[in-house]
Amino acid sequence: MFKGQPKGLFALALANTGERFGYYTMLAIFLLYLQAKFGFSAATAGQFYAIFLAAVYFMPVIGGILADKIGYGKCVVTGVSVMFLGYVCLAIPTPASGLGIAFMIAALLLIAVGTGLFKGNLQVLVGNLYDDPKYSAKRDSAFSLFYMAINIGAMFAPSAATAIVNSKLGAAGLIYKGDIPAMAHQILASDMSNAAALEGFKAAMPGQDIVGQMSLTEFSSYYIDQLSTAYNLGFAVACVSLIVSIAIYFSCRGWFKHADVNAKQAKAAGNAEAVELTPKQTKDRVVALVMVFAVVIFFWMAFHQNGSSLTYFARDYTQATVAGPLRVGFNIWSLALIAVSVYTLFAVFQSESAKSKIICGAVTLLLWGGAYALYSGMPEVVSILPQQFQQFNPFFVVALTPVSMAIFGALAKKGKEPSAPTKIALGMLVAGLGYLIMLLASSGQPAPSTLNGAVSPDPVVPTYLISTYLVLTFAELLLSPMGISFVTKVAPPKLKGLMMGLWFAATAIGNYLSSIPSMLWDKVPLIANWTILMALCFIAALIMFSMLKKINAATAE
Repeated sequence: MFKGQPKGLFALALANTGERFGYYTMLAIFLLYLQAKFGFSAATAGQFYAIFLAAVYFMPVIGGILADKIGYGKCVVTGVSVMFLGYVCLAIPTPASGLGIAFMIAALLLIAVGTGLFKGNLQVLVGNLYDDPKYSAKRDSAFSLFYMAINIGAMFAPSAATAIVNSKLGAAGLIYKGDIPAMAHQILASDMSNAAALEGFKAAMPGQDIVGQMSLTEFSSYYIDQLSTAYNLGFAVACVSLIVSIAIYFSCRGWFKHADVNAKQAKAAGNAEAVELTPKQTKDRVVALVMVFAVVIFFWMAFHQNGSSLTYFARDYTQATVAGPLRVGFNIWSLALIAVSVYTLFAVFQSESAKSKIICGAVTLLLWGGAYALYSGMPEVVSILPQQFQQFNPFFVVALTPVSMAIFGALAKKGKEPSAPTKIALGMLVAGLGYLIMLLASSGQPAPSTLNGAVSPDPVVPTYLISTYLVLTFAELLLSPMGISFVTKVAPPKLKGLMMGLWFAATAIGNYLSSIPSMLWDKVPLIANWTILMALCFIAALIMFSMLKKINAATAE
């Protein structure tokens, strides 16, 4: 799995892990922050979320064009610096006023610009490592490993955000309840329709010496202020993770410095191995890539519901506690040990010596024992926060990457491995199945418009959301790392940065379109949203299958 990969892959993957940890910590609570601090509706918060995601993934187009001119490494370092400034601004508490909104928008713009300079160009550096014929056959597996490293950071992010929120609220004599922010804003707007329910939540707070004598209006303001500040502290985590990320990048730069060369720099250095394509080859490759980009828009629209409509469902329609074996999924350290054990278990079969097999087998058993011990020490009933469900997707990515690599490796040995475009088409098909689960989960549930800031009287078990994330992860592993690998392999050398940027631009459009379910959230039944997403995935899969012959012909070596 790791054998035969260049050292530069691991350095760049770890640098990206740190950056992604901060980004996903921020993203796990961003939508909740918008509603808690500013009292935004689901539609308005969803618009902010979608526009931000769109900007984050559109900016790599500009970053790629710039890198094709000045170099990938320069853009990566500049991007980290700009991102750091943005996260610092986002971590500063501001009033819930027009000025506070403007300051937040400025912070988000800095993060988007910095990500645009950093994200795509770092991945081009990874792809450049595999332009060497010595490593070219390992390109797809390399991007699977790189994608796995990204998700290690993403896996810990929701738990980090949750720990910070719980710690801050606990110090203020409060606990998190998903109903309270919306009810508190109603009280502050002189809407007393949920006053009795909020009074009950107030009486259940552990810090009665702090909140016991407060009026309902004072409690509402106090709760919103403390929760908003807790979210600000969560955003500050990204600043720390970026410091770690750039430290890894510079300390290991010697491992990948030779890959930090664009076509212009290679030509100036007299690199005789620089690939020159005919105008027709260039055109065919660009057209094939654009066809893929157009289709994956709909995948990202469906996939990036994790921070919006799926988070709303987690908050409003899913049980806030979990008991039994499912508790293990809400202990991040148990999940981490289980994920690592997948790799040690694979090592048992892949090791070349009996001694290595025994050691890996023993380590696997120890990891399972540790995960069970952590699980056994958990309370019988565990309270869960909406953002914690977002840790399942990256956990599944990390745990299932070896399985995916083993399956496609076995197919490759038989000469039957599907092409990257075929995997993308299959990924679209699988994504649609994920929303079939959400249709089942939403059966019989009241429409969001009838809840009026409360939660469903009959919330569903967490298994539905966890299963949805599992199926969407299968789709992601088929589509995302394979798509990035495909771009680095097929893109004309002079346009590598731009083509990688356009891959992310397609993601940006999909991310913006992900706001549609949020805009419809209070207007249609639950099943309408999931039906739209499922139908779009299936239609996009059919379109992609119909274009496979043309795409494969245009990109054949």
